[in-house]
Amino acid sequence: MPGNLTIRIEKSFCAINRESWSRLSGTSNTSLDIPYNPFISHAFLSSLEGSGSAAAKTGWLGQHLLLENDAGALIGAIPGYLKSHSQGEYVFDHGWADAFERAGGRYYPKLQCTVPFTPATGPRLLVSAGYDPDATRATLAAGLQEVTRQLGVSSAHVTFLPEEELPAFEEAGYLHRTDKQFHFINQGYADHDEFLETLASRKRKALKKERRAAVENGITIDWLTGKDLTEDVWDQFFAFYMDTGGRKWGRPYLTRSFYSLIGERMADDILLVMAKRAGKYIAGAINFIGGDALYGRHWGCIEDHPFLHFEVCYHQAIDFALAKGLKRVEAGAQGEHKLARGYLPVTTHSAHYIAHQGLRRAVADYLERERHEVEYMSEYLSEHSPFRKGERQQEQD
Repeated sequence: MPGNLTIRIEKSFCAINRESWSRLSGTSNTSLDIPYNPFISHAFLSSLEGSGSAAAKTGWLGQHLLLENDAGALIGAIPGYLKSHSQGEYVFDHGWADAFERAGGRYYPKLQCTVPFTPATGPRLLVSAGYDPDATRATLAAGLQEVTRQLGVSSAHVTFLPEEELPAFEEAGYLHRTDKQFHFINQGYADHDEFLETLASRKRKALKKERRAAVENGITIDWLTGKDLTEDVWDQFFAFYMDTGGRKWGRPYLTRSFYSLIGERMADDILLVMAKRAGKYIAGAINFIGGDALYGRHWGCIEDHPFLHFEVCYHQAIDFALAKGLKRVEAGAQGEHKLARGYLPVTTHSAHYIAHQGLRRAVADYLERERHEVEYMSEYLSEHSPFRKGERQQEQD
């Protein structure tokens, strides 16, 4: 570690100074030249902890790695958690854990460096303005390895990191894992109709029909943000979340107080797409507004209507991104059904440090084969996108 720099672990994110954190890359609209990512903002991470959503009792014990100079100033950080399970991560390592424990090892606890419950790419090696990004990232990656060894845990997993951070991890000996998501890429379309013109005729007609069908039962759509996000609105949205989340996951991750906290702290960074019928809201999707992207997270409903999920989650997100001039829409984890709606496969990245050499060798072999499979599937899916041939090539380039 160069100079008089030290690394310490802070277990409570709420104890980290908000102004110091906001000077780190990507955490605010004023931090360096990296676009603002709402999920690594102090407002979002402190709300996860303060609401009890990501806390020791839910298996997310804060282990935030802070890099400080001899004056105690924060110059780099990695948001991290000591995990007793692998839930809420979206990069699945259950098989690794099972194999290691069957062989007599102890996989948990492990270090998870990510944003809880949030499968969205964003900075993980955070660097303060005025410091060399490459050198600081290298120090942080090496520091995380040392922390893993000192804690005596099995591994450290850095998930949904941007590709430009990979060299720091690979040079430190981390294993590289890939996966795919589906993102809408804004090619400067004036509106949704102009985007639709880039699709093959049959696909274009199908989407127009789908959008009409989604709202034909007297359904209207509202965009709510900022002061629109009242406690009454949050009550309604939370009911959607609990109903759908309970059926999908068994136990939804986020508490009701989480929504009040983000509504208080970052309302202008939130878009709720709400569907109304007969004078009341019946479904909604929450999105977060970044510096250059709209991030779709989760949705819920209390009435089932054909195609309403696609309209609220995907088509309306495209409409909003085009209206605001955002470069892309990231629609969350998995979901090949997004391809037909103009969302193209994009590779996501994670880095893994595994202390046990035997487990490390086995995982390395697995990841090499998995990367080839991810690459093959992405190419295959791109060839079957709804875009006309020339437009599809433009997207791939």
